[in-house]
Amino acid sequence: MKILAIESSCDETAAAVVEDGRRVLSSVVATQVEEHKLYGGVVPEIASRRHSESIVGVVREALGQAGLTLQDVDAVAVTYAPGLIGALLVGVNFAKGLSLSAELPLIPVHHLRGHIASNYITNPALEPPFLCLVVSGGHSHIIEVSSYTALRVLGKTRDDAAGEAFDKAARAMGMPYPGGIHLDRLAESGDDRAFKLPRPTVDGAPLDFSFSGLKTAVINILHNAKQKGETINTADLAASYRKAVVDCLVKNFLRAADETGHKKLVIAGGVSANRLLRRHLTEECARTGRTLYMPDLSLTGDNAAMIGAQAYYEYLAGHTAGMELNACAQRAIDLG
Repeated sequence: MKILAIESSCDETAAAVVEDGRRVLSSVVATQVEEHKLYGGVVPEIASRRHSESIVGVVREALGQAGLTLQDVDAVAVTYAPGLIGALLVGVNFAKGLSLSAELPLIPVHHLRGHIASNYITNPALEPPFLCLVVSGGHSHIIEVSSYTALRVLGKTRDDAAGEAFDKAARAMGMPYPGGIHLDRLAESGDDRAFKLPRPTVDGAPLDFSFSGLKTAVINILHNAKQKGETINTADLAASYRKAVVDCLVKNFLRAADETGHKKLVIAGGVSANRLLRRHLTEECARTGRTLYMPDLSLTGDNAAMIGAQAYYEYLAGHTAGMELNACAQRAIDLG
C-alpha cells in the first residue's frame, strides 16, 4: 500500500510516499529555518504563509521522486494535530482536496504518533509493545505503546518541554535559533560538572517532568554573572545544563521501564538527536539488558515519511476521515 503523506505542523513543509509503513519511496522537506532565525523562533503567521507557497511544489516533488502520479497512490495521509493551527490547516485542507479530487481515502495522523513511527522506518524489525520517550520542542512524554494504534501516556512535562528548555537556555547563552542543536554541539567541549544545577521532580507524579525551574536556574546564573562583570564559560554551562536535562529524562524513562517491565525502549522526536541522550540511554540499556531503538538522525526532525509510516497502521485499524476533518492545535496522543 502506497501512501502520500503531508506534514505541516510547524515550520517544515514536507511530503513523502511510504509503502506498507516501512519503505520510504520519497521524502521531501522544505525548511523555513533561515527565515525564522531573523526572529529567534517560529513566527506562526509566516510559517502558515510559507506552507501555502510551498506545499504544491513539495507534493509534486515527492510524487516525482517516487516515480508515481496521484493515481498510483492508495491513500492520502496528513498531520492534523497537534501543532500551530494555521500551519496545520494548510496541510489538512490541501490533503482533503487531494482526497476528494482523486477519490482516495484520507488518513488523519497525530504528529507524535508519527515521531514514534519514524522508528519503524529505521528499525524494520521493531514491533509493539514497547516503551517510548518522545522528546521534542513542544512535547516530552513517556508513552506505553501496546499496539500500533493503542498508546497510553505514563508521564509528561508539567511546563516546558525538553526541546523548548534547550532552545530557551541556548538563546539566553547567545546562541542562534534553533538553539538546542547549537547547545548540544557546544556542550561536547564543556565540563558538565562545572555548574551545580537542580534535577526537578514533580511531587506525587514521579514519571512527570518539569524543566521551567532548571531553565530559570541557568538564566539566573547568566544574569548574576553579568551584574558582577564576570565571564561565564559557556561551553561548561551548556554541558552542565544538557547533563541536567538528560539526567531527568533518563531517570524517569528508566523508572517507567522498571515499573512496566518493558525491555524494548524507544526514543523519538527532535531531541532524540541529542548526543548525550543517545549515549546515556545506550549505556544504561546495555547495563540493564534492555534493547534501545533510535530513529536515524534524518528522521528526528519533522518530516512526512514518519507520517506515512504511522498512517499505514491507522488505515489498517480503520482510522480514516472525510471532509469533516479539521486541524487541532492540541490533542492527546492516546485519543488518536
